[in-house]
Amino acid sequence: MKMTELVFVTHNPHKLYEIRSLFDSSRAFLPGLDRYRLVSLQDIGYLEDIPETMDTLEGNASVKARTIHTLYGCTCFADDTGLEVEALGNQPGALSARYAGEDKNFGRNIEKVLQDLQTATNRKARFRTVISLMIGQQEILFEGIVQGKIIDTGRGQEGFGYDPVFVPEGYDQTFAEMNLEQKNRISHRYRAFRKMMDYLNASSIAIV
Repeated sequence: MKMTELVFVTHNPHKLYEIRSLFDSSRAFLPGLDRYRLVSLQDIGYLEDIPETMDTLEGNASVKARTIHTLYGCTCFADDTGLEVEALGNQPGALSARYAGEDKNFGRNIEKVLQDLQTATNRKARFRTVISLMIGQQEILFEGIVQGKIIDTGRGQEGFGYDPVFVPEGYDQTFAEMNLEQKNRISHRYRAFRKMMDYLNASSIAIV
């Protein structure tokens, strides 16, 4: 069977680790994924950053996926994820990585969110992931959302980004207190990625 390279458009090693884990564990129950080999930007020799200049998650995911698809003509996907805090008008959103500055320092990003929420009684928040998949000449978007709340003090050493201050709905642990397997069962990225995998699986089975 001919394998198709599926390029994940990211230079973030944490995201790549999460997605590789999800992809590999899904092959057992989604046999159509055997047609694909997940590769990184480093694997294809693309080392440049793709600026996230759009003001929506959908726009940023699309720009990244379209850039690589245009250059390489490959099947590829990109995600953009944002923390949306209800009391802050769903900010930082698409600016999540740069909320406290262009250096993308998540320690300072967390400090800024907590400072902005200092007098707020409403701590509701959600993580939202949008994936743009470029396959052939078609772009398809997939969305994953997990509801939760922001706590006052970070807890845990796992994960990345805002994980230490985000407690998903129905749980007492922050994302940063969960191991990768626990987080992958419920995370926003998993929910969006699972929708994409289901699509690829169904498409592959239809081809066979």
